[in-house]
Amino acid sequence: MAEGLATTEHEPHAHPALQHHFENMEQQREAGTLGMWVFLVTEIMFFGGMFLAYTLYRYKYPDAFAVASNHLDWKLGGVNTLVLIVSSFTMAMAVFSTQIGKRRNTIIFLVLTLVLGLAFLGIKAVEWNTKYHDHLIPGQLIPGNPFNPAVAQHGDTDPHKFHLPEGVSVRHVEMFYWIYFIMTGMHALHMIIGAGILIVILIMAWRGKFSPEYHAPVEIFGLYWHFVDIIWIFLFPLLYLLGRHLEGH
Repeated sequence: MAEGLATTEHEPHAHPALQHHFENMEQQREAGTLGMWVFLVTEIMFFGGMFLAYTLYRYKYPDAFAVASNHLDWKLGGVNTLVLIVSSFTMAMAVFSTQIGKRRNTIIFLVLTLVLGLAFLGIKAVEWNTKYHDHLIPGQLIPGNPFNPAVAQHGDTDPHKFHLPEGVSVRHVEMFYWIYFIMTGMHALHMIIGAGILIVILIMAWRGKFSPEYHAPVEIFGLYWHFVDIIWIFLFPLLYLLGRHLEGH
């Protein structure tokens, strides 16, 4: 028994961040990384269900989804895609800087990642605000502002109105916006959570908590950030670009 307890005790010179149930920092880092990968697998299943719903309804209402998709601002979506790609780069540089002990660079790249993440959320808020004024919030999610888009009549060429092909109803278009707001809303929620964690990591980096021997929190959070970015890489073409070639038909 005494021998078993001895295996959990650390040498006096052990790193202060080493938890008592790990033998060394490498084992602790590997355990944290494995835990994050397990979490990301559950996230893949979570978003996978939404992607499956999108696929099924897109197959059932292809024309309605194409019309609704063409009403999204692909330029803002494209800018947001670029913003997240750059944020993935700055996050990777933050991890690298931490691993080699460049504290100043770590702080700079973490700040840049946070700014880019907030920029993404700001642009997304602008998009959602436009949808609010165009009465495109599905159902009765916003009291007093139900889903009621302007539909063009025969001969009306107003590009801000929906030009529905024969057989396409407003309710089919509304289904697209249900899926759009659920998927982009959950993605934005993950971005907000990520920004909150990023602020904590930034404060820890500012206080000099990380070093080449202890950089696991930055590295593990980087996995989460890259995952959220990758989800958007799939959302952008599916929601904004698919069916774009039918615009104006």
